[in-house]
Amino acid sequence: MPRRPREFIEGGIYHVYNRFARGDEIFREDDEAERFRELLHEVRRRDGLTVFAWVLMSNHFHLALRSGPVPLSRTMGFIQARFSQQYNRAHRSTGPLWQSRYKAKLVDDDAYVNQLIAYIHLNPVAAGIVDDPAGYPLSGHLELVKKTPTPLVDVDQVLSFFGGTVRTARRRYVRQLEGAREVKWQTELPGWLPWWGRESDRPIESNAPQAWIDERGLSTGLDRPSLKAGVFLTASAEMIEIPLEVLTAPGSGHQLTQTRSLILALAVERWRLRPSDFAPLFSRRNDVVSRWVRWGANRRMGDDRFRTEYDDLDHALSRRFSDSPIVPGK
Repeated sequence: MPRRPREFIEGGIYHVYNRFARGDEIFREDDEAERFRELLHEVRRRDGLTVFAWVLMSNHFHLALRSGPVPLSRTMGFIQARFSQQYNRAHRSTGPLWQSRYKAKLVDDDAYVNQLIAYIHLNPVAAGIVDDPAGYPLSGHLELVKKTPTPLVDVDQVLSFFGGTVRTARRRYVRQLEGAREVKWQTELPGWLPWWGRESDRPIESNAPQAWIDERGLSTGLDRPSLKAGVFLTASAEMIEIPLEVLTAPGSGHQLTQTRSLILALAVERWRLRPSDFAPLFSRRNDVVSRWVRWGANRRMGDDRFRTEYDDLDHALSRRFSDSPIVPGK
């Protein structure tokens, strides 16, 4: 039976965590830790994430991040699958690398955000590896306390939680860590942390601070209802003003490939559709459609005009179908 998709809030702050299968200490290998960090850099840019804290321990990782418009399941699924593929290829191994699907908890109380950042960056201290988090290189702590060339953490965003100037904020951040070292839950596993709890998820409080959540506790991100691939493709063709028969015809060419890449990357990245949903509509193999998706995703990161067209189509589709009383494909 397929797993139920997790509820996703665009712009939500999440504590994300996972372990390697069998307790394997894969991040003890510097090359593997760096490879995982590079993947985090890639998806941060590609999927519009904001990273607040991170740490790679020998056999697990913790992340604190604010999600972008791409569902978190797609982001984390890509990271774990790509890392597994690269690791198994390099080590000529087979079998599952991760203990399970990643764990993620929406942190909807701003009182917990600073504690979450401290918990993650103090993980090496709680594990008895170092006495000072600055002595552990595989975390975002050093990125916050001194200038680094390519930080994974959004330094200014995080420091703004602690003060109005860099110097003041850094002092308060360090004091937060010093105080957090003494709390009992600092050494607990994620499931026992205050922001995880043991109760089921509750509705987001009306005073939630995120700009992406309104006074009713609802996400203010775009509404992207479930659509069938044919409906999505037809509507996209109409909005871009290209005949559907031309879009799906066997022909090729730079402009046509670019248009296909734009539509399909948007469908897969943000509208929860799959390349295999579109392959029959184009009379192409799944790998060909997947290649168009990759081209679109890569071009979105490096071409401002393409990214604008991509976002404009996303907004137009959302306006069209979120206003409909009956959503096709539901």
